Amino acid sequence: MASGPVVIGFDGTPAAERAVREAGDLLAPRPAVVVVAIEAGQAFGAVLAGEFSAGLPVTELEVRNALRAEDKIVQQARRMAQNGAALAQEAGLKAEGLAVADDVPVATTLLRVADEQDAPVIVVGAPRLAPLAELLLGSTAKDLLKRSGRPVLVVRDATAGGAGDGAHSEHTGDT
Repeated sequence: MASGPVVIGFDGTPAAERAVREAGDLLAPRPAVVVVAIEAGQAFGAVLAGEFSAGLPVTELEVRNALRAEDKIVQQARRMAQNGAALAQEAGLKAEGLAVADDVPVATTLLRVADEQDAPVIVVGAPRLAPLAELLLGSTAKDLLKRSGRPVLVVRDATAGGAGDGAHSEHTGDT
């Protein structure tokens, strides 16, 4: 069995907060890493998208503004990771926060961090969806369930719409 900390994907949503609390209930007092994954360059590209698509030259001021926007997002991710770690500590986990800027999907980042940390399990929240969409999980949770060689705990948000009270979690992984 893996000996590292639990890896918890965190995005600040009610589903993610519930996943942290459930992880604490099930796994405390284990160590945990609360990971906020952001897409590197997303803000930079968004700020400069108009110039790029119009074939206009990009000025130094526009590049500085794009860099500031990107830095702001990274700082927000760090704060969110620390908030998630504080929530995990309240739930009984020995947690630290980690913001990761990557150019791959969130699931790929979480899988990489779990491998690096030798995590015994990956924990993520999934929003409760409308009844017709209930059969589907969010793309990150679905990708983790499909690709992970380690157990994945997917915790649904109990506060959003949908059938039932949401007071269940889904577990999967190799045994």
